[in-house]
Amino acid sequence: MSAIEQLQQIIDNTENIVFFGGAGVSTESGIPDFRSVDGLYHQKYDYPPETILSHTFFMRQTKEFYRFYRDKMLVLDAEPNAAHNKLAEMEACGKLKAVVTQNIDGLHQKAGSKKVLELHGSIHRNYCQKCHRFYSAQELLDMFEGGADVPRCGCGGVIKPDVVLYEEGLDSQTMQESVRCISRADVLIIGGTSLAVYPAAGLIDYFQGRHLVVINMAPTPRDRQADLLIQEKIGTVLGALRV
Repeated sequence: MSAIEQLQQIIDNTENIVFFGGAGVSTESGIPDFRSVDGLYHQKYDYPPETILSHTFFMRQTKEFYRFYRDKMLVLDAEPNAAHNKLAEMEACGKLKAVVTQNIDGLHQKAGSKKVLELHGSIHRNYCQKCHRFYSAQELLDMFEGGADVPRCGCGGVIKPDVVLYEEGLDSQTMQESVRCISRADVLIIGGTSLAVYPAAGLIDYFQGRHLVVINMAPTPRDRQADLLIQEKIGTVLGALRV
């Protein structure tokens, strides 16, 4: 029996699945990840991406932050791939209870998923730091295309993306709900993540269910614990499943 056939059997016999995913879920949609050979961490900038994507850098060098953010993070034309679409199907038929994602691109929602727990926030939510007015990603992009280096609210305040930067904590409600979903799941599918970013990766410790499935091109720290390990592209694997 092939690995995909084994996964199909697990899904067929389960009504309480949670998916935990990372950047690898969106690379097939053309969004670069951070740690692959072609990822953002291997490209050359005036500052390392870890520095640029920090709270301190945002506050002190906002213009330079937004130059990087606009070029590399504010991706609005990407479309969901087979992985996003299959997960939305699994939720619609009642098998998948939640998507817990480290991604900020909103592609799970674009595919139709309803229960999406965004650990690191979203490019689609932006707020004025002064008056807290909401701005969409498109409104931010319009400001940039209008010549703005730093997007500002009508009140004069600087607009900040609702994404979790280095030095910032994760949203406590999102974390609590992620723990609740993972701890109650019968099957946890981990896909497209190196499980190198904490505290997000630590959520896996709360899983107490029957089957841990890891789908990732590269090795992860959880491979030995997995009941089923598939080292293939997540879109290829999930796209082959029947729901």
